Amino acid sequence: MKTRSNYYQLLPYIHPHWKTIYQALACTLGVTVFWPIQAQLAGKIAKFVGEGNIAALIQLSGIIALVFLIQKILMYGQDALMAKAALALAFDLRKRVYAHIQNLNITYFETAKTGDLTYRLTEDIDRVGEVVNKVFHDFIPCILQLIVVLSYMIYLNWQLTLGTFITAPLMGILIGWFGEQMLKFSRRSQNRISDLSALLTEVFSGIRLVQAFAAQDYENERFAIEAEHNRRAKYAAEHLKAIQFPIVGFMYAMSVLLLFLLGGWQISLGNLTGAKFVSYIAGVGLMIDPIAHITSNYNDFKQGEASVDRIFELFAIQPTVVEKPDAINLPAVTGKVEYQNITFAYSHITQEGIGGNIVLKNLNLSVTSGEAIALVGASGAGKTTLVNLLLRFYDPQGGDILIDGINIRDVTIKSLRRQIAIVPQETILFSGTIAQNIAFGQKEFDLKAVQAAAEIANAHQFIIQLSQGYQTWVGERGVNLSGGQRQRIAIARAILLNPTILILDEATSALDSESEALVQEALERVMENRTVFMIAHRLTTVRRADRILVMERGEIIESGTHDELLARGGRYAGFYAQQFT
Repeated sequence: MKTRSNYYQLLPYIHPHWKTIYQALACTLGVTVFWPIQAQLAGKIAKFVGEGNIAALIQLSGIIALVFLIQKILMYGQDALMAKAALALAFDLRKRVYAHIQNLNITYFETAKTGDLTYRLTEDIDRVGEVVNKVFHDFIPCILQLIVVLSYMIYLNWQLTLGTFITAPLMGILIGWFGEQMLKFSRRSQNRISDLSALLTEVFSGIRLVQAFAAQDYENERFAIEAEHNRRAKYAAEHLKAIQFPIVGFMYAMSVLLLFLLGGWQISLGNLTGAKFVSYIAGVGLMIDPIAHITSNYNDFKQGEASVDRIFELFAIQPTVVEKPDAINLPAVTGKVEYQNITFAYSHITQEGIGGNIVLKNLNLSVTSGEAIALVGASGAGKTTLVNLLLRFYDPQGGDILIDGINIRDVTIKSLRRQIAIVPQETILFSGTIAQNIAFGQKEFDLKAVQAAAEIANAHQFIIQLSQGYQTWVGERGVNLSGGQRQRIAIARAILLNPTILILDEATSALDSESEALVQEALERVMENRTVFMIAHRLTTVRRADRILVMERGEIIESGTHDELLARGGRYAGFYAQQFT
């Protein structure tokens, strides 16, 4: 486990807000100046009360009221400015973390917990912002207040001050120990909360399956176990706090008792007057609150340190698929695609070569511009991997992929993917209008172009029958639309992108016959004059392909048209017989 704090890594994010922080610190310095003045005025008012000097009391009361008014105005400036800076920092940090996560490769998201990522982007970053706010809004002012008031107390009577603070080193050691323990418990607690959040996200996303399998009791038990782990982790942290405050509080009480004993002794020796002792007591009172704040803040800092560590753990994860420094934008292409000696495995490269689960083995494939290629074969044959490599979701360990003779490693990822569209098996829709989902990824779009794309995709008719037409709000994941409707929206999305290369990944496998007919008709329109890769298990969808490739264990074992492969009587003919006999 890491022991070094990551707070120093926040400095680049704090720097843009230094102007606001400086203004807040200027207010803080102003507030600090008034603390010893208040202690001194307390001694004077005690003197005038003892003398019964009403006129002096009235005049001094006016001065005290003015001092408090000015100090509170400065406190407002300190608090408001620091809140502004801390919230701005959290906002910047959240944007950068989110942008970083967006650029991570698909391999990361295949194992990452969605609930954990959500927690880091929300709760952890909020906690970091709160800690930064406390450092400048609470911790530093408390330290300054202690320094100034302590200096004033030493000025009044250094012997009394020295005797009062003989317990300070012990208190410092105790606070430091409690802080380190709090960091350990906080890390454990936050990890447990992330696990609980991940479980909730997983279950709520698959609630239909849970209910369909009557697995509520099973999931309730899983939830109870995670919730119990979370309860224990949080209780450990709270129990530590419960132990800490009485111990530290007892030390405070002993310090106050010692203060009165020593104060009486100094007065008996003639080294201190009663009025100055009252002023000294006022100074001690002004120190109790900042010491309590520092103790509490130290625990918060340790809890926040765990959040900082978790955030910067994300920054430490780097994408494995990266652009070259001199990558160029892919120019408009005709769609000729070449796979040259492609070898790919979903693991790593060992000293002996490529290790792990090898999916593609020295694969070679040339697809001409405008050709429709169908990829068939058993699950795990490498069909989806083949198109994922074209999109650079992964990079092959061996070989090159070229589009119009240009190596896709030499171009920017964004420009590459802008010329490729995919219609997946399971359409993902986002919260927003129908029009926004069709124009996904475009900040501004032409509604007429959206409608034209929907007409080609056989989606226009059902869209205009919705309550708000193209402005109808789509619920989370599009659950208020049928599978066929969602799929036609996905096709319209691909049409609007106007890609040169189109990928159809089991685009009709989950549809009923009526929806499949509408979707298939839309797909045939979309496929015109484009290079198409079709992945399909249902062979009815691949008959019109210009070429059908049968894949097995990462290799192309058959290639030809539907009729040619049937006549050959090989593996494709066997698949066909299984489905239609």
